Amino acid sequence: MSPPRDAPTPLEHGLSAPRRVGLVGPLPPPAGGMANQTRQLAWLLREAGVEVELVRTNAPYRPAWIGRLRGVRALFRLLPYVRALWRCAGRVELLHVMANSGWAWHLHAAPAVWIARLRGTPVIVNYRGGGAGAFLRAQAAWVRPTLRLANCVAVPSGFLHNVFARYGIRTEIVPNIVDLTRFHPAARMPGAARGGPHFIVTRNLEPLYDIGTALEAFAILRRELPQARLTVAGSGPELASLQRRCKELGIEDAVRFSGRLDPDAMAALYREADVMLNPSRVDNMPNALLEAFASGVPVVSTDVGGIPYFAEDGKTALLVPPGDPRAMADAALRLVRDPLLAAALRANALWAASAYAWPSVQARLFEIYANAALGRAQKRASHAPAP
Repeated sequence: MSPPRDAPTPLEHGLSAPRRVGLVGPLPPPAGGMANQTRQLAWLLREAGVEVELVRTNAPYRPAWIGRLRGVRALFRLLPYVRALWRCAGRVELLHVMANSGWAWHLHAAPAVWIARLRGTPVIVNYRGGGAGAFLRAQAAWVRPTLRLANCVAVPSGFLHNVFARYGIRTEIVPNIVDLTRFHPAARMPGAARGGPHFIVTRNLEPLYDIGTALEAFAILRRELPQARLTVAGSGPELASLQRRCKELGIEDAVRFSGRLDPDAMAALYREADVMLNPSRVDNMPNALLEAFASGVPVVSTDVGGIPYFAEDGKTALLVPPGDPRAMADAALRLVRDPLLAAALRANALWAASAYAWPSVQARLFEIYANAALGRAQKRASHAPAP
């Protein structure tokens, strides 16, 4: 089996990476893909001996009641954020900006890039939003000039690499990181021996993740597997409507909405699961799938966005069209009824997940850091007075 298309490739490591890095991005709470990745990257960089200064893009509103004032609350967060960026960019050797589409770009990423340039600090834009295609179609004229100021634009998937290439923007692939010390397989007992197969969904309750399709798929599964149960681990604005949908489908007694779990509790949930369902309509390189791979949980996922770039249909996952609960249910039923297929997917996915562990990604990231720092040093040398 060949490596996943988005797996990092070994690179020569003759340059030294910066030892002081400013990391700009969201942090939990609330928990989410980018917030979790920011927190994890900060910890891993520090473990590798890098001094990390965090600039949080979602700091709590002060005073708290400001958060209830739509239209002006962004300004109250923006001013201290810009001040923190300015100070940080003057102290560190490189700024690493976790970027997303929409207002997150305009209010958080773009100011960080411009401030880094004003301070003469190399800047890496780590763009992670699965909706980048629609965003660039609408606002490329505004976004492209800022991206071209960055020393490097890093993206986590071949999918986003291709999206940016259509707009003439060169990118480097630095995939998401999965923590293999936390997410790992457990000794498995057949679902029937535990009272029925356990399905899980580990995405937030937001429209783009289409949790309703997973609920409808589970309702179909229950007709074949009356003892089956489903845990939905995530938070978001659709909780009440999804709970109502469970009642309409007659599955409320078999579905548990756990809320958003901390990383250790999420890892424990994976180890209890038989099949993971991922019904998203828009996606890039979801941590949830990497965590399922690493935990030895067979995956049924939609084939949208960046998912087919690292999840191979029939090898590491079963991929189905978005918005098709029947296809999702049929694929999940195949895994329950065909232990050999489930075991093959599990083994292949475990192997694939190893390519996204920190030692592999670190080499790629540190070379990008080193090249950015080298560019800064060369620029300074070119402006130095002749002896």
